[in-house]
Amino acid sequence: MQKQKSLKLNFIMNAILTMSAFVFPLITFPYVSRILLPAGTGRVSFATAVISYFALFAQLGIPTYGIRVCAQVRDNREKLTKVVQEIFIINIVMSIFTYIFFATALFTVPRLQQDRALFAIASLVIFLNVIGFEWLYKALEQYTYITIRSIIFKFIALLAMFALVHKQNDYVIYGAISIFAASASNILNFINIHKYVDIKPVGNYNIKRHLKPIIVFFAMACATTIYTQLDIVMLGFMTTDVDVGYYNAAVKIKSILISIVTSLGVVLLPRASYYVEHGLKDEFLRITQKAINFVILVATPMMLYFTIFSREGITFLSGDAYAGSIIPMQIIMPTLLFIGLTNIMGMQMLVPLGKEKIVLYSEIAGAVVNLVLNTLLIPRMASSGAAIGTLVAEIVVWLVQYSALHGTVLKAYRKVHYGFILLALALASVASIWVKMLSFSALKPSFATLIVLIISAVLFFGMYVLVLTIKKEPLVVEIERQMIGKVVSKIRKHNGIS
Repeated sequence: MQKQKSLKLNFIMNAILTMSAFVFPLITFPYVSRILLPAGTGRVSFATAVISYFALFAQLGIPTYGIRVCAQVRDNREKLTKVVQEIFIINIVMSIFTYIFFATALFTVPRLQQDRALFAIASLVIFLNVIGFEWLYKALEQYTYITIRSIIFKFIALLAMFALVHKQNDYVIYGAISIFAASASNILNFINIHKYVDIKPVGNYNIKRHLKPIIVFFAMACATTIYTQLDIVMLGFMTTDVDVGYYNAAVKIKSILISIVTSLGVVLLPRASYYVEHGLKDEFLRITQKAINFVILVATPMMLYFTIFSREGITFLSGDAYAGSIIPMQIIMPTLLFIGLTNIMGMQMLVPLGKEKIVLYSEIAGAVVNLVLNTLLIPRMASSGAAIGTLVAEIVVWLVQYSALHGTVLKAYRKVHYGFILLALALASVASIWVKMLSFSALKPSFATLIVLIISAVLFFGMYVLVLTIKKEPLVVEIERQMIGKVVSKIRKHNGIS
């Protein structure tokens, strides 16, 4: 029987994992973007976006469905083994078909032939996903293992990035290292899987029982990938590599921030599925209400701060050559809030409740809106048009999911102290915006920008937390009490006080 792991430990481990995902691009992208310039980073971003569609077909809906179905039988090794082997068979068959289709496209589509080596390397993601069984490890809540493994491979990739990427033509090497950082650790997953399931084929497989839900999850993933990656793909085909590079710089910052906002939802999906399966409705509602409050508290200050200091953020992360990324970044920042909320309502509430079709409908609506707006706006506004399409699509997804869950989530939304948050945001903005006027002409531009970001961030987020603490916002106070309690406990333990 699998021992139920601490939700707090899972969150801490996932927070560390999230921070590693934040630190890695924060260190590497400023270096890489200044060497490869917008055209080079745009090529890699375009290749990654295109390959994501092939990986989507290879994976079907397994990444999400696998978590749910494995979490439901995680206490029975025999049942878990059979489920894992059945899903693996589906995954490997689809991957073979995908590689055949990819090879055909690679040699027949002129746009792909321009960077054939880059696309071939990027396609390794498909194979690494198959042997990764990431969905199993998440279902078993093995977040400590996932975190340690990921950090080790990211550190190796970090060293490789500085050692091997030195000139503008090294964009293929950069693409390879990016794939290594993101997916090479899946090899360890394959090696260690015998600890959780039996390797020997059990036979008597019932593949058919998985097909219908996997297809639903696949349609969900398809709709999501369309409106999350379609921007870059359409930019790549309709504009230039430089425009893709501008948009990629804005999206890079957004992606880092989203990983922080959605970190709680990731660890709650298997736990929410477990609660629903065992009829623990009150526990299910409790964690979802707290998750919505958490997202709003975390996402709103981030999106406002990086809207105000978008120029400084882009300049520090990518350099002066990426000035064209500033407006797209400002447009796209509100998606932090909407993606954070739909991550909770969709993946943590609707999926465990077995209402995947509603998530699918919401994402189809978002994909259609994104496609239409991209078609109309990208030819006229390039990267800014793509940003508008993404923002409106995310709002549409949220509206559909909120309408479906209105009776369930209304209480959670009403519990949020919006007045406290707005006051904290206003005072935080006043406390930090003056830093933009400081002059550090004696310093190098990149270092001066870093100083502005550090000072403004300390003032902005410090004031934000201070106001919420004074106003005694419940979740903030709860987190602070837990942190203070742990510090006091360690001090008492160190001093030998029982």
